[in-house]
Amino acid sequence: MGVDMRDDTPVLIGAGQFTYRGEAANSPSPLELLKVAAERAVLDAGLSGTVLAELDALAVVAFSIDAPGGLSKLPLPRLSDPPASLARAVSASPRWSVYTETGGNSPQQAVNVVCERIAQGESDLALVTGAEFLGSLMKRMKGGLGFEGWGDDITTAPQRIGDPRPGVTRQEAAHGLGYPVNTYPLFENALRARDGRSQEEHQKQLGAFFAPFTKVAAANPHAWFPVERTAEELVTVTDRNRMVGYPYPKYLNAIMEVDQSAAVLIASVRKARELGVPEDKWVFLHGCADACDLWYPLERQDYHSSPAMRLTGQRAFEMAGISVDDLDVIDLYSCFPSAVRIGAEEIGLALDDPRGLTITGGLPYFGGPGNNYALHAIAEMVAKLRARPGAYGLSTANGWFLTKQSVGIYSTRPVEGKWEREPPSVIQARIDALPHPEIIEKPQGRAVIETYTVVHGREGVRMGIVIGRDSRGRRFVAQTPDDPEILRDLESREGVGRTGTVGPHPDGVRNLFVPD
Repeated sequence: MGVDMRDDTPVLIGAGQFTYRGEAANSPSPLELLKVAAERAVLDAGLSGTVLAELDALAVVAFSIDAPGGLSKLPLPRLSDPPASLARAVSASPRWSVYTETGGNSPQQAVNVVCERIAQGESDLALVTGAEFLGSLMKRMKGGLGFEGWGDDITTAPQRIGDPRPGVTRQEAAHGLGYPVNTYPLFENALRARDGRSQEEHQKQLGAFFAPFTKVAAANPHAWFPVERTAEELVTVTDRNRMVGYPYPKYLNAIMEVDQSAAVLIASVRKARELGVPEDKWVFLHGCADACDLWYPLERQDYHSSPAMRLTGQRAFEMAGISVDDLDVIDLYSCFPSAVRIGAEEIGLALDDPRGLTITGGLPYFGGPGNNYALHAIAEMVAKLRARPGAYGLSTANGWFLTKQSVGIYSTRPVEGKWEREPPSVIQARIDALPHPEIIEKPQGRAVIETYTVVHGREGVRMGIVIGRDSRGRRFVAQTPDDPEILRDLESREGVGRTGTVGPHPDGVRNLFVPD
């Protein structure tokens, strides 16, 4: 490759993906999904399956059913220690094995941590893998098919990496902010109001923005919904495309009920050479960073920016020694349009960048495999960059509610010099010091809407959620009355900036905002 690489430089040598589309009765177990992806990554590296026995590091991305909340209470057998179960299944005895905390940032964060371990001489051969199986899980539950083979006899608890805090406070959860389908529309409506677009114009732009994502998904053999859709189709409300959280119809929401797994095999240069992996398969992590925005939604400076996205992006580019103009391949985390819009703005990308903003098709169309989407993006990145030697690719990953951010910049170009990752605490200290509005839990009196959404059920409008400011500028969260006329009015004319009265809800727990 023309560069004298250090033996301890980390390098991705194999990547694998698997999408199961068969009958739920025959669906692979969670462990089988992990194993298939791992074996495909090994095959991609040109190695035999027995190499997995040599793993000295293993990271498994957390399953959605292990996230705090309703899914964790589902009555089904589970793997108590997924890394231990997978290690046993592939005859490995890794010195270091971890299970991530909940968050879509987890795959990139795990890759960053593994590469750091390799660069520090703590590991030589590592696997990062994850899977999602809510598609077959829900079908099995509805059909009474059972879950034979989904658990095992391992009872240990895994070591965890990542931030374990819940994504919302109790008060935020009481008002519905614990659900991404309710919270990401708050960012979208704030963006629309900031830019001064009419609601009709903004809906058209949302369709035009995500239509190219469906085209990418349609050409991706791993995509869950390989269907190209028009801009109009994405935003036209129908029985098949009902409104979920205004302004997002179903086709603009990440879909988690999929059966997909992915894995990447990472080695030191020394180990890659020892294994005989051809250098034209090598892909290097040139830049990376991890940080969290002010943690809880009510703490944010505003609802149309992300300092964590901006600062992690800047740090990754600095580490890689390139600029955004040097990128050839881009995948921005795409659970909802607002996440992509804010990510693009903070990184310095145009929304219509001719390079495109996804290489998978995005979470609503490729599929939103729980916490593991970004690992599919990284696997796609490996293939794209091998086909374009010397090109650079950017992959971003987002957890909770634009909360946890992880970034990776990749290339087949060798890393020169020692690979070093800046401690995440450096950026985090800058973010934690940012000013933010005072929060009031029990507001009373006149107030103004800062952002809002209208939540729909299958039968129609269900409730409104408002983040607002009281007369002293203090921020609060509230719900509107369950009055269809009020809710339809919020969808027919701009709600941001509208005044009203806030006070206690009759249930004594929530706040109630009544628009003028």
